[in-house]
Amino acid sequence: MSEAVRFDRVSKSFGTLALDDVSLTVESGEVVVLLGRSGSGKSTLLRHVDGLQRPTSGTVTVLGTDVGRAGGGELRRLRRRIGFVFQQFHLIGSLTVLENVCSGALGRLRGPRLGLLSYPKRLRHEALDELDRVGLADRALQRADTLSGGQQQRVAVARALLQRPEILLADEPVASLDPESSAQVMRLIREISAERRLTVLCSLHQLDLALSWGDRIVGLRAGRTVLDAPAAGLDRERAMELYAGVAAEPAAVG
Repeated sequence: MSEAVRFDRVSKSFGTLALDDVSLTVESGEVVVLLGRSGSGKSTLLRHVDGLQRPTSGTVTVLGTDVGRAGGGELRRLRRRIGFVFQQFHLIGSLTVLENVCSGALGRLRGPRLGLLSYPKRLRHEALDELDRVGLADRALQRADTLSGGQQQRVAVARALLQRPEILLADEPVASLDPESSAQVMRLIREISAERRLTVLCSLHQLDLALSWGDRIVGLRAGRTVLDAPAAGLDRERAMELYAGVAAEPAAVG
């Protein structure tokens, strides 16, 4: 396996430390779940992967690029290789589902696009294929704001996949969904990761979902990594210490 992401003694300060001396390596094709309380540093860590934030100290290397030192053009090229799924779906409700998905390919097109027919026919077919993969091809011409929350998040996943990413970041992607929709979305991401050898970093609050879905659990507390272990066989009580205010001892990845 090749290395996709490396954090080497990374700290990030916004006046207070959001990340504190974090070292972490993620291999290509690995599915890593970040767990921890709100404010523990999960979102900050994810935003360092695609350069939305840059480290105060230390080095973040993603797909061979030193994110902290990357210039504008280099950073844009890197971001084309990284998809991002957010807690809020960030769809344009007045547009069709298909046009929302097509917008995921803007990074590999030249010039602005206005209207579905302004996208190349080839790309519209690609977008339909991605909608079919997430089970929503029959909703392609429906307004995005008429869909349920779970359906909208699946559209957001399809949009991210149209980038043809090598890494998928997901920041609390099911926090606003009911349990059934949450399970559907996470199962979908897991299946697609396996099919496409997609590296996934995902922050979650739902412990049981994380333990059943991830390859590896990384626990954060006050910006520090305090747990790093395979999800399989991880004791639930030990993982719960992240939320109980008791810092677990770091564990080597097997």
